[in-house]
Amino acid sequence: MYQDNKIWVGSSGEEKIYIYPTMANRHGLIAGATGTGKTITLKVLAESFSDCGVPVFMADVKGDLAAMCRPGAASGSVQKRIQEMGLLQQGYSFSAYPTTYWDVYGEGGMPLRTTISEMGPLLLSRIMDLNEVQTDIMTIIFKIADDEGLLLLDTKDLRSLISYISENPEDYEHRYGKMSGQSLGAIMRAIVALETEGGEVFFGEPALNIQDWMCTDYTGKGMIQLLDCRKLIHNPTLYSTFLLWLMSELFEILPEAGDLEKPKMVFFFDEAHMLFDSASKTLLEKIGQVVKLIRSKGVGIYFITQNPRDIPDEILAQLGNKVQHALRAYTPAEQKAAKAAAQSFRVNEEFDTYEVLTQLGIGQAIISVLDEEGIPTVVKKCDILPPQSQMGALEDSVRESLITGNPMNRIYSQIVDRESAYELLEKRVATDAEEDRLAAQEAAVAKQRQKDAAAAEKLRQKQEAAALRAAQKEEAAKQRQVKSVMKSVANSAGGTIGREIGNTIGKSIGGSFGKRLGGNVGASLARGIVGTLFKLK
Repeated sequence: MYQDNKIWVGSSGEEKIYIYPTMANRHGLIAGATGTGKTITLKVLAESFSDCGVPVFMADVKGDLAAMCRPGAASGSVQKRIQEMGLLQQGYSFSAYPTTYWDVYGEGGMPLRTTISEMGPLLLSRIMDLNEVQTDIMTIIFKIADDEGLLLLDTKDLRSLISYISENPEDYEHRYGKMSGQSLGAIMRAIVALETEGGEVFFGEPALNIQDWMCTDYTGKGMIQLLDCRKLIHNPTLYSTFLLWLMSELFEILPEAGDLEKPKMVFFFDEAHMLFDSASKTLLEKIGQVVKLIRSKGVGIYFITQNPRDIPDEILAQLGNKVQHALRAYTPAEQKAAKAAAQSFRVNEEFDTYEVLTQLGIGQAIISVLDEEGIPTVVKKCDILPPQSQMGALEDSVRESLITGNPMNRIYSQIVDRESAYELLEKRVATDAEEDRLAAQEAAVAKQRQKDAAAAEKLRQKQEAAALRAAQKEEAAKQRQVKSVMKSVANSAGGTIGREIGNTIGKSIGGSFGKRLGGNVGASLARGIVGTLFKLK
């Protein structure tokens, strides 16, 4: 309850226990066993911060915070607490609070999204439970996307880039090192598994602009942003990584603020142990760094968990405002944990903190906060105030009307799929395929031209050979014809010349015998001479 510019959490007898808004960004812890009243304390603090004009974020794990949009009612236990604490005389009244509903899956609230790029390789690797080598490769993938101007907005962008790298390893190995196909395949399988668990819905645009949360309603009350986690809590890794991303995002976007009169915003993280379960050393260091430094940005973070030991010591030491509900100590391990929790408080000489801690009733807690000087107060046993808004769940029809009637629903309800890595790589692949097709076509044309040229040359050579053979054949025929003619001429000429020679010889010999002898000798001699002349030719 917001009173006198302070947040009244509970009372220790007649003494009121306050959290001072100037110290509210020193973070806090709400712890206690199941059923001891953590949710009541959470609602009281959230309502009080809203009353003093501070925007609030709450993770609604069980669905019992949604009815904060309605004023409370005087039920039996609430009415009893009001009377016992004399709250009506202190200005207590039932009140509704401005509440905006969100859901990663878009079912119990407006869709709450972020992009792959904004999540970053480290947190994304944690969601997908990648090993160290695969996380290093994921970092390289993000570096390639930055170098090539490829926006990674949703999971299909990331899948597309990994596929492209797998298909073109030679384009990247000399610049970024070898990325084994086995590791890339493991990352791809992890992305598909993440999509089946809601990652396909969670990653995309429009991404959440946290500045939209940092506002008040028309009465000046801080807006309460309620994340419905009833389904998300079944995926602890996604739940915890999302909460860590919120802290990191705030740390990145908010300027340094120093000490303020009140926080710019307060976050309540229920089931906080999930932030730290199975977290690597690097991730724990990052969480610790954000928790330490985000105070200077004017943001307070309050962790809600069953036992303080769920929170790492280096982070627990940063939590200045602590509300510890009862811890059960039935076993030696539980007793040890309860003693450790009791020892973390500043000692009150009036009672044994350990014994009181194990004997607290529902709605009671031991509290230590930072005073106006930033000094932890002595631990006090307190009765927690009842909340002013309605307890329990909210009807689906009312929730739906509040979601659809919210002005931000027009911004966040419609998915935007602008040009990013997927579309750019699709164009690149298509361009490469077209270039390959044209190159293959040109190669085929060149090959056909070469083939046609070879065939033409072969045909030319064949034709030339045929022409040469025909010419040679024709020449041979001419030679035979000439020889035949010459032979005939020779025979004819030989006979005539022979007779003339023979007659001449016969005349010399005399008589008819001489003529015959001379004729025969002359003919033979003439044929021989003519034949010899043709041979010489």
